[in-house]
Amino acid sequence: MATPQTAASRGFRNSDIVVAGAVIMMILLMVIPLPPRLLDVLLTINISLSLVILLVTMYIKDALEFSAFPTLLLVMTLYRLSLNVSSTRLILGNRGEAGEIIRTFGEFVIGGNAVVGFIIFLILVVIQFLVITKGAERVSEVAARFTLDAMPGKQMSIDADLNAGLINDQEAKERRKNIQREADFYGAMDGASKFVKGDAIASLVITAINVIGGFIIGLVQNGASDITQVLRTYTVLSVGDGLVTQIPALLISVATGITVTRAASESSLGQELVGQMFNSPRALALAAAALLLLALLGMPPLPMILLASILGGLAWQINRAAKTSEETVEEEVVKEAEEARKPENVLSLLQVDLMELELGYSLIPLVDSSQGGDLLDRVVMIRRQCALELGIVLPPIRMRDNMQLRPNSYVIKIKGVEVASGTLMVDHYLAMNAGLAEDDIAGIDTVEPAFGLPAKWIPAHLKEEAELKGYTVVDPSSVLATHLTEIIKSHAHEILGRQDVKKLLDNVKETNPAVVEELVPDLLNLGEIQKVLANLLREKISIRDLVTILETLADQARATKDIDVLTEYVRQALSRQITRQFARDGQIAVLTLAPELEQQLRENLQQTEHGSYIALDPMSAQKFYTSLQNAVNQQWQRGIQPVLLCPPLLRIYIRRIVERVLPDLPILSYNELEGNVQIQAVGTVTI
Repeated sequence: MATPQTAASRGFRNSDIVVAGAVIMMILLMVIPLPPRLLDVLLTINISLSLVILLVTMYIKDALEFSAFPTLLLVMTLYRLSLNVSSTRLILGNRGEAGEIIRTFGEFVIGGNAVVGFIIFLILVVIQFLVITKGAERVSEVAARFTLDAMPGKQMSIDADLNAGLINDQEAKERRKNIQREADFYGAMDGASKFVKGDAIASLVITAINVIGGFIIGLVQNGASDITQVLRTYTVLSVGDGLVTQIPALLISVATGITVTRAASESSLGQELVGQMFNSPRALALAAAALLLLALLGMPPLPMILLASILGGLAWQINRAAKTSEETVEEEVVKEAEEARKPENVLSLLQVDLMELELGYSLIPLVDSSQGGDLLDRVVMIRRQCALELGIVLPPIRMRDNMQLRPNSYVIKIKGVEVASGTLMVDHYLAMNAGLAEDDIAGIDTVEPAFGLPAKWIPAHLKEEAELKGYTVVDPSSVLATHLTEIIKSHAHEILGRQDVKKLLDNVKETNPAVVEELVPDLLNLGEIQKVLANLLREKISIRDLVTILETLADQARATKDIDVLTEYVRQALSRQITRQFARDGQIAVLTLAPELEQQLRENLQQTEHGSYIALDPMSAQKFYTSLQNAVNQQWQRGIQPVLLCPPLLRIYIRRIVERVLPDLPILSYNELEGNVQIQAVGTVTI
């Protein structure tokens, strides 16, 4: 549905040309003489436009609906001043023939007494200048200041809602745009209100000039002999000219005050005023009683009693309606209470956030962008990184403060259960020795939470010194973001659910519908595909190449439905990706199994209806763990990240018994390595 603005723009397709021409004509009015009849038309247009602007401001629900008002205020001020110049030219240079509107306004206000009329004109100017204009100017200034001060908090709120999944990117952009427009609007109104103030001053000066100048011209140039008649003639015209421009200025001033004093609401000004002023029957009843008391004390009884009766009737009617509403509310409360007793209504309490990050109150500045916090931006980058490296769409991470935590602590939860925690010092940096630093540095000893490395919290002024000594120095936001990233990678198989797989398949179906239609649901269902993908993510194998994975499953699912076997087929299809993931400079450092160990593992491979596994006796298992741990530690001390290489038939089962002691050790089969990679055997695991 078209908005009013778009509908108006369709009706005035060349409105920009019209407005530009109108502004130019306003400037030319100050130079070009006008006939009295044309001036009457222009003055009527001025009054009409001012009245329309006032009514528009009363019906808008938000100030941004009339965002052009500051500019319009300048244009209308320029228009009135141009008319003042034109009318002054006619009053002083046309023997007082300035048109019917100016003369009618002057005679109507002045009547038979020029002094009284002039005083009334001055009172109107004072009301506009000292009351309405002054107040609107102050409100504009305060509103502009408060709006600018509130911008960081509003931006943080939008970022929090975006990361929590409450709004999408488009809604976030729209909200940010509205915040910027609101700040620009109130800033412009703060300056535009000065136009109204200057207009009131100019009106006084122009009226005084017209009276004095007309008096001098009438006596000196025109040779009039009746001083009283000259004074009356030019006073009537000057006051009429002042009023015919000052009344529209008064309307514009009132519109300015209404615009800057209104808060955003769901109704127009009239509905708000009536709804809020006449919402208290007790106040109306007390006002009626006060009017009756004034009538008894000698005030004119007719108006007092009449108004008291009206207010009393309103109070009774509103009180009656309120009682009816209370009865309705009580009935609804009873119904809600009855509904709350039903078991179905507690289902909303069972909702568990997939991922949560709880922060102690001292860590809140990390999230607050107004205090320099960039954690929300980092979370957006983490989601992008997970999509590129793992091929999954990370769900929104709900962030909340937890007063039960220690001030500098944070907790990472998955499905409502804590999986990791840590401590940060907001005003410090974390310095880690990557083996390059020789000199020690003063700081608070700690442990880097993501990888468990020894580190120190150092003050900000020691940051450059630590970097010069060879330390790796990171800020608290980076520490938390790194920890969060590692937790996501290690628990990606838990995060990926069936609904996420459905979204991934729908995305593939847009470009490769054939493979999805062949596989699902005839060969594998959604749950079986999810288990295969989870097996890959458990070992940090990216599922981004989803087309290859699905094609492999479609080829092999006709022969077997065993999830472990299907996973191995997929890994072999991803051999190039897996090789590149673990190769360094075209080489892979591997640990191999001794022949007797490999033979023993084959002999102990048990196949049951519940799945296959390697059954080692406790003594043999302990020897295997010890030998493997020693071989891995030797390579780690040399700075080498080894890979355990084993036969394809045993790989998945060896992985399951090894992940208990070495969960981060990559275990590959011979079929997962490309032929062009150089294999460097760095050790053998025996038993």
